[in-house]
Amino acid sequence: MSKKNKKKENKDKIVRSVNKNVRSSTRKLNPILRGIVGKKVDVAIRDLTFSDKRISLDVKKTISSAIANAENNFQYDIDNLFIKEAYCGKQIVMKRFRPRAKGRAAPIKKPYSNLTIILSETKKMEKHGTKS
Repeated sequence: MSKKNKKKENKDKIVRSVNKNVRSSTRKLNPILRGIVGKKVDVAIRDLTFSDKRISLDVKKTISSAIANAENNFQYDIDNLFIKEAYCGKQIVMKRFRPRAKGRAAPIKKPYSNLTIILSETKKMEKHGTKS
């Protein structure tokens, strides 16, 4: 019986948003995602707004979708949300060919990615004085 109780306590309501078939490689997405993990949601959106990377618009859309999920499905307060996890995975790779000299052809790979954002709500901790 104690194992069942532990599972219920540990299982939080997970707020996630998944954006599939993002037209970018995982190699270009990963540095952007690493930069926003652990930040509050409004700070992450602000950083992505001023980023000069093209793919940051899709990441911003996915975060906005996750915020909407948290607000509508779980009644979380938007001010307390932060990005717990952000990761991407490989999707399909479109293969195209470019004509080259002497009748040859060179392959061009156009990769796609899946983007997942997981949000969590910060718990307010009460302080009981200072350390001595």
